[in-house]
Amino acid sequence: MGDSIWNNFLDETMKERYELVAERIVEISKEPQVPECYKDYFSEAAAYLEKTMELCQMAIAGTLQQRSLETCKGDQEFLYHHMLPAYYAESYANPAYAVTVFGEKEGELLSFLRAELDVAIAYAFEGKLAELTLLIELFVQVYNCFEEEDVQEAKQTIYWYFHDYSEVFVENQIREMIDPVDSLYKKIIMKADLSDLSYLYQYGFYIGENELGIAAFLNELSEEEIQSMADTYTEGYRIGFEITGKDIKKKKTVQIHYQVGFERMIRAAIRNFEKIGLQATISREASSSFHNRGASKRCAYATSVNRQYDFDHKEDKAFYFDKAFVERRLEVLRTVFEQHKIQAAEHGGPAVLEVFGEEPFSPEKKEASIHYHDRQQELVVYNASMSGQITNEYIKGEERSFTIIAYPIPEIGDQFKEIFAETVVINTLDYAKYQKMQQCIIDVLDSGTKVHITGRGGNRTDLTVALHPLTDPDKQTIFENCVADVNIPVGEVFTSPVLAGTNGTLHVSEVFLNGLQYLDLEIVFKDGMIERYNCGNFADEAQNKAYIRDNILMRHETLPMGEFAIGTNTTAYRMAKEYQIGAKLPILIAEKTGPHFAVGDTCYSHAEDTAVYNPNGKEIIARDNEKSLLRKEDMSKAYFNCHTDITIPYDELDCIYIERADGSTGDIIRDGRFVVPGTEKLNEPLENKTSFPA
Repeated sequence: MGDSIWNNFLDETMKERYELVAERIVEISKEPQVPECYKDYFSEAAAYLEKTMELCQMAIAGTLQQRSLETCKGDQEFLYHHMLPAYYAESYANPAYAVTVFGEKEGELLSFLRAELDVAIAYAFEGKLAELTLLIELFVQVYNCFEEEDVQEAKQTIYWYFHDYSEVFVENQIREMIDPVDSLYKKIIMKADLSDLSYLYQYGFYIGENELGIAAFLNELSEEEIQSMADTYTEGYRIGFEITGKDIKKKKTVQIHYQVGFERMIRAAIRNFEKIGLQATISREASSSFHNRGASKRCAYATSVNRQYDFDHKEDKAFYFDKAFVERRLEVLRTVFEQHKIQAAEHGGPAVLEVFGEEPFSPEKKEASIHYHDRQQELVVYNASMSGQITNEYIKGEERSFTIIAYPIPEIGDQFKEIFAETVVINTLDYAKYQKMQQCIIDVLDSGTKVHITGRGGNRTDLTVALHPLTDPDKQTIFENCVADVNIPVGEVFTSPVLAGTNGTLHVSEVFLNGLQYLDLEIVFKDGMIERYNCGNFADEAQNKAYIRDNILMRHETLPMGEFAIGTNTTAYRMAKEYQIGAKLPILIAEKTGPHFAVGDTCYSHAEDTAVYNPNGKEIIARDNEKSLLRKEDMSKAYFNCHTDITIPYDELDCIYIERADGSTGDIIRDGRFVVPGTEKLNEPLENKTSFPA
């Protein structure tokens, strides 16, 4: 590679470091000088890094896109071989296998390192040779420790790598969110020939049947159909500012999140955003433990190569996570935001495209995987809380907005095209008709002091939700009339419950939350806080509780009920039943298909003091609960930085009714059907295959 290219990307010192470490990688790949039991590990990992260096140089030179399709597929298989389900059982990235081969301490470290090296793929395809150099130096330093069989020194080397380079990692993360540079992802979307699916291999993601299938399918749609999808997505974002009284003209950037394969739609969306003065920012999903690899899919992302791999490594940060690291990271976060405070203030928030259709996943929990210990779990909560507060100082919650929409992927089954068409219909239902019917429901709800919800059949739900009192019913309301703006599709009324007096059991036979399946999930509330919980995923009760604590409570000892809502999108429910995809629906749609209860923060988190009004002009006064109000005394006690919706499907629902101060009651749903006058049409999809409102 010529000096002119080097000069554009690296200073002299980094060039020298790269050249030295590159030579070392070739040596290790060919003939590792470590004890015999480690030779295969280091040789395989070095060969992998050698390939990423080659690809990174091609990215810098602008020749990656010139690879043949056959070469692209070969590179992909080589880079992702260790993750693929067919080979994962005997992969060094598999903690259980690594511990079996190397022993507990050595296996834990080497499995962690092999997974961490996967960020090299992102660095390579993005042309980030400096970051790639730092990562390869880490590998070589660990290799040197194993030459001396000094595992403790290797662990310290890894710790200081994440501590010392926190500024680099945080700087990249924040800048990519708020600075509208022409990233790799934006260039692909706007400049690639989308009719030739080989463009997908320019990302460096594992391109599977979902990515190829959705791109091919979108290429079959007309420009009008693509534009309509983009309009629904971007209008939801714009209207989100409008209905909350926020000035979108103050904003200059919007962060786009999308699944690879949706480039035709996203290209049209970017052009839409530009027309209203917003430049798109796009970055890659987290591939390092530093940024919580294995969390929910965000930024530019592809279908998971192996969800068991993701699950095995989702707590890898525990390998180096301590108080000093957390404080260093928070210090850097504030410093970076301060350096970019003008761009941060001009950032409007995310526009998210989610996908659904993957087979429900219930993971195998492995003792060999790295897990947070109790003190680290406290630090995780503290870090999330403080990070949220710092971010909110610079990207103010009361000034930003968002939108989120979902579409199916081919994995959903043979009827993918029909389900996609149905989803488009659901995403564009007549919000005015829903708005009117939902107001009828709210009028009844506003007359109550409590709401009672019960299940039927095998559903054990028996729950009372306490409501905020209205001091001026002519001007105030308890529930938000949610139509299709930021939260697409249409179809719910929701509130932040009063915690005191919110008691009882929430139960659902099966639910799919944050990519994980839960069977026979039961959560008991006392005064609005989770008192106990269980599920039926594992034979061992302790495993079930740990599964819920880690993935629903997000390691908190307890969480409040942050939201109670009644979903009204019976058309979406009918679609799920007709195509038998209920377990595959994303929360975004599933929450509209029955009453749901969110544990964690309220829907108005960090924006409780901003007045919000329903279309009828009434102010929604239920924006706080007893926990969020603590922000006025101690911000760290007010927020939990999570919000997980759990939905009871209509066929497991008996009734929802209000209790009034005078002792009378009023039905909302009885025997799983809406009974409020004016909502009769909502029952039509529950009775037959008719979609309403059209």
